Amino acid sequence: MTDDTAAGVPDAPQTRRLLSLAGSAFVVLAAEPLYLLVDTAVVGHLGSRPLAGLGVGAALMALLTVVGTFVEYGTTGRAARWFGAGRVDAAVDEGVQASWFAGVIGVLVVAAGEIFAHPLIGLLAGGNTDTQHAAESWFRIALLGMPGVLLVLAGNGWMRGVQRTREPVVIVVAANAVSAAASPLLVYTAGLGLTGSAIANVAAQAVGAALFLRALRRSATTLRPNRAVIKAQARVGVDLIVRSAAFQVAFLTAAAVAARMGTAQIAAHQIGLQLDEFTALLLDSFAIAAQSLIGAALGAADASSARTMAWRVARWGLYAGVAFALLYGAGYAVIPRLFTSSAPVLHQAHLLWPWFVALLPPAGVVFALDGVLIGAGDVGFLRTITVISAVGFFAPIDIAALHWHLGIGGVWAGLFAFIAVRFVGMVLRTRTDAWVVTGT
Repeated sequence: MTDDTAAGVPDAPQTRRLLSLAGSAFVVLAAEPLYLLVDTAVVGHLGSRPLAGLGVGAALMALLTVVGTFVEYGTTGRAARWFGAGRVDAAVDEGVQASWFAGVIGVLVVAAGEIFAHPLIGLLAGGNTDTQHAAESWFRIALLGMPGVLLVLAGNGWMRGVQRTREPVVIVVAANAVSAAASPLLVYTAGLGLTGSAIANVAAQAVGAALFLRALRRSATTLRPNRAVIKAQARVGVDLIVRSAAFQVAFLTAAAVAARMGTAQIAAHQIGLQLDEFTALLLDSFAIAAQSLIGAALGAADASSARTMAWRVARWGLYAGVAFALLYGAGYAVIPRLFTSSAPVLHQAHLLWPWFVALLPPAGVVFALDGVLIGAGDVGFLRTITVISAVGFFAPIDIAALHWHLGIGGVWAGLFAFIAVRFVGMVLRTRTDAWVVTGT
């Protein structure tokens, strides 16, 4: 591959492939947070109490999802290496084994979550009984969709690995479109309130899981579990689980701190967090493309292409981050009003807004390089830098914001630090050859 910098012009075919993969990943990644944003808007107009309950319940749901996220990212990298080596059958089999793994983990998570829902939500709600009751009513229903959540993650993982871009778009968009339409009907028309939101959430996950399993059955040579492959996936999964757990410890700390500041603060934090997660997943579309392309290049023993692609995807991530920062900066007065009409909540949202906008450009690079290193299998480094950023910077700054009464702006200063530390560490890592390991 011709290096972009040396040639003075982009390597057009590879850039087009990157943008094609990123575009399909963009749509898939956007579908779920778009549904959540619609759901947040629907629930938000019920009042601050249901919105605060949704914020706490969704935070705990995200924590439990951590135990299965590796079935997506770990599967993409492993499947992509087989695909690059010309072994499509082995690549699809990674999806079969990941789906078995996802189903078992999903059932276990549902059981554990139902048992410990009350104390965990009580801890996050900070003694606010109204918020706790609302959060628990939503969470106990939404949790039933966890097996579907993990099966969808596994399906996205193997399809990205073999660079099948259209099917995940159709499946995920269809599932979430049905659910987004159902949410306002169940919440308002049927009069179910916050409970209707949870039911719509479960419906989306069930439909998506069924469609991915149908696609897997049509593509696989066998659907039998393979212990050797599952064990290999589990080894990769350990580092990715620790990485994801570090994320969730920090974000749960932020949610707990915001809840203890007041109802308006946790409601505003929920709005900001949903927008941040929505944007992060869209920026992550370049990371998804990088996982597939980097894994395939290294599987084909093409180290030069992998290095060139790493910096290309980082540049595109930066461009996207700047674009989103400009968009949200311009929407300072308008966007929060789409989610609430409460004056106290709007005031708190405006306090966190400058931090939210400032973190987006470096976040674009961070997410892109996340994909590079996951595709390369350099998950040990990702685990370490994420733990340092979350436990050493994000969580302590949030706790300090509560102790010294720095308000919701202090909470979001912690999130900015979380991005900044990872930015420095990952750029330095990518400049080395430690991640460039070829072969299957």
